[in-house]
Amino acid sequence: MTNKEALVICRCEEVTYDQVFATAKEHQCTSRELKLRTRAGMGFCGGRTCRVMVDRIIESIVPNTEEGVIPLKYQPPIRPVTFGTVGENHD
Repeated sequence: MTNKEALVICRCEEVTYDQVFATAKEHQCTSRELKLRTRAGMGFCGGRTCRVMVDRIIESIVPNTEEGVIPLKYQPPIRPVTFGTVGENHD
């Protein structure tokens, strides 16, 4: 296995370049479908670190894919907090 194949694309879900590449090549899928098949982009960061790489891999493998046709949705991590926690004075 080369360094490129072992490169971790999605750190949160520990998805490697090889996994993403092989899945995209086999299924000729969109970024969304690739996300569902490999879990790349479904981790704690919500795809903020791997979304661009996953999109670029799809664009390089799937013919006639335009940049951002079906972009991988991502959101910042959200944790429930109470209004009391938000309004606390931390002097």
